[in-house]
Order: sequence, then structure tokens, then C-alpha cells
Amino acid sequence: MSTLRSGLYSSALVLVATIGASSVASAQAPASGLLTSKPATPGSTDVTTEGFDKIDVKKERTAKDATELQLSAGVLGSSGNARLVSMTGAGRFRARREDNQFSLAIAGNRASSSTKEGQPMQTTLSNVQGKVRYDRFLGEGFAAFASLSGRNDRFQGLLLRTNLDPGIAYYFVDTSVHQLWTEVGYDWQHDVRREAILTAAAAQGIFLDKTDSLHSGRLFLGYNGSVNKAVSFMTGAEYLQGLQDTKYWRFNWDAGLTSALSNSFSFSTTFSLRYDHAPLPGVRNTDTITAVTLVYTLL
Repeated sequence: MSTLRSGLYSSALVLVATIGASSVASAQAPASGLLTSKPATPGSTDVTTEGFDKIDVKKERTAKDATELQLSAGVLGSSGNARLVSMTGAGRFRARREDNQFSLAIAGNRASSSTKEGQPMQTTLSNVQGKVRYDRFLGEGFAAFASLSGRNDRFQGLLLRTNLDPGIAYYFVDTSVHQLWTEVGYDWQHDVRREAILTAAAAQGIFLDKTDSLHSGRLFLGYNGSVNKAVSFMTGAEYLQGLQDTKYWRFNWDAGLTSALSNSFSFSTTFSLRYDHAPLPGVRNTDTITAVTLVYTLL
């Protein structure tokens, strides 16, 4: 993804307005040191990664039961010397009942721009993503999970990328203020490539199959904590190693700082890095996204 596309993506997210609707059954009150208002979302609409799929593991089973729904949408436009239209939207759902949890996420991003008068608008960002995940809590800090995600990304040459990720999570620290955990598992990735990327590669003498599958091992380490009553920090790093061919490996990193401004407003700054050691021909191996987001919560 080019620098222009990353910049448009970040600018769009600056204007994201989030509408949250959540109802929590039998939820315990926040412990001292936690935010008293709802913190901002991570700020990124990249849902097909595992970076912030943090699961709260508490001693009381029913105290964690919850049903949550959150929607977000944003738009940015400009005219004159430079024309720009950028849109982003996302939705997240989570349902927890005792030792079972189900979550669903979907997001879409699109941007078009033109820098010359009379020149037609050019699409510079286009992707749609979705993910479902199931968690089963086993006790003693352990949880088993499985997730299925799909991604359509024009500029990564993907008509559809499907990822299936089963694994085991273990929490080293799980308190009301700090959580440190790891996930170990397997990743099956299946790509259906766009005709445009196949044609461009063939012009360079590289002939690719329409579809491709990759089997990888997966390791994730995450931390989430409260600096004080108004500020929280989260970060997560994911490494995926190809099993058939070791030249294929990927690394993802997310970090976010959230500050509560009031009971209704939150301010969030996030950074995401995606590295693919062996991308498709003509596709850069590193994408980064930096987002500054002001969020308004209705409920």
C-alpha cells in the first residue's frame, strides 16, 4: 500500500464517530484504577488480525456475561486544488455466557482522490473485512479459541483471503488493572487472487496460480493495562511462520493509547504495522497505519 493510501486511511479515521450500544448482564462494577467511562475503540478498522482479541478471564463465571454491539462510521472530503473522498465503517458484536464467548467484526474502507483539475478520481484504498471468533474458557488461566476471517483488498491483489486460526491462550497476569497473555496456534490461509495482479505478474515473466494455500504456526503476545483512572494502554505482537516453506513469514504489531475526556468522549491514538516477507509481485511488504480518533459513546 502506498504512502498516499496509508495517509488517506489515517485521515479518514481521524473523523470516525462511533455509536456504541451495549447491555451487560450481571456485570461487576469497575475496580479501583479502571476507567469509569467507556474507553475509545482501538481506532483501527483492520479486523482480520488477532492483535486485540483480548478475552477477560475472571474468577466469577457469570460476572463476565455480556452482550455488546458497537458501530462506527466516518467520512472525509475535500475540493479545490486536491479532491478527496474517504469513507470508513465498522461493526463489532460480542456475546459472553459463562465459559462460552462469540464475537463478530466487520469493516470496510474506501478512498478516492485527484490532484489535477479535470482528472477523474482514482481509487487509492479499497478493502472489506470480516471475522468471527469462538472462545471456550477452561480455567486456570487457559482458554481455547477458533477464528475465521475473510478479506477483500484491491491493492494487495486479493479477491478473497481466508484465514482459519485455532489455538490455545494462556494468561500470565490477569488482574483488574493489568493483563499479560500469549496465544499459540495454527493458521491456514487461502488466497483467491485478482486477475489484475496475475496479469501484471505474467508481464514480468512470473506466472501465479489463481488460488494458493499456506500453512503456518502462530505465536501472539499481548498486554493491556491502565496507567491511571483516565489512561489505558494496549499492545500486541503476532508472528506467523510458514510450515511448508520457511521463507514465508509474517509479523503484525498493534499499539494503542486511550484517554477518557469525559463520560461521553474518549481520545485514542493507535499504530498498526503489517509485514509480509514474501508478498505478491508488485506489492510492498510493509504497511503501517497511524490513527488519531475522537469517539462519542451514546450508551
